Amino acid sequence: MSFFKLKNKESSYSDMSVQNKKIPFAVVESYKAIRANLTFLLSSAKNNIVVVTSPNSGEGKSTTAVNMAIAFSQLGERVLLIDADMRKSTLHKKLKTENGDGLSNILAGMADVNDCITKINDNLFFLPSGRIPPNPSELLGSVEFEKLLNMVSPNYNCVIIDTPPMNVVSDTIVAASHTAGIVLVVRDRRTHNDDIRRVIDSAEFAGIKILGAVINGVTQSSPRGYKYDYYSKYYKNH
Repeated sequence: MSFFKLKNKESSYSDMSVQNKKIPFAVVESYKAIRANLTFLLSSAKNNIVVVTSPNSGEGKSTTAVNMAIAFSQLGERVLLIDADMRKSTLHKKLKTENGDGLSNILAGMADVNDCITKINDNLFFLPSGRIPPNPSELLGSVEFEKLLNMVSPNYNCVIIDTPPMNVVSDTIVAASHTAGIVLVVRDRRTHNDDIRRVIDSAEFAGIKILGAVINGVTQSSPRGYKYDYYSKYYKNH
């Protein structure tokens, strides 16, 4: 289990992207550390697909997913970022693009994947969530979603999927079953042990691996190890 403390506050893509030269050096280096650790973990994983989620809303998962994708693309690797938060999509706003036909339309058989993927730069590609469907969990748990991942993953070095918070809806659990595992985003002084415990229990029950945790929003005044002693001890013993 890997931990990364990011000294940032969630904001828009325009001022939070690791491509922005005004972003603190420590934040940029933290994302590079995440990239390095994930590269190592994915080298022995069942596939190159990673889910980014959080226990609850407002903990910075979507900004983290965007910046992880950018960090991988900066190495010259082809990256596909998928917005699978079909209930409350935000990635298209952070990337300053449109949320037209996307994942929900593909899974419903109403659009072709090649017509829905947007090229952000030479190495970064984006699949938006599409229209809000009445049954997001069912779509993510469908054979069509598994087929989609099997089709796109060979074309990219890494596929990063942003999903809804795990403790809010079941979408992440059904989606993550087709991936290498979960990167869990938690927020300093906001995410509680009980929230993390619920995520761990759900992942274990479903047989889903938690690849690592990003501790987001760390400040200079944050006490070291605040609220995460139990989380750390749990993984040292498993």
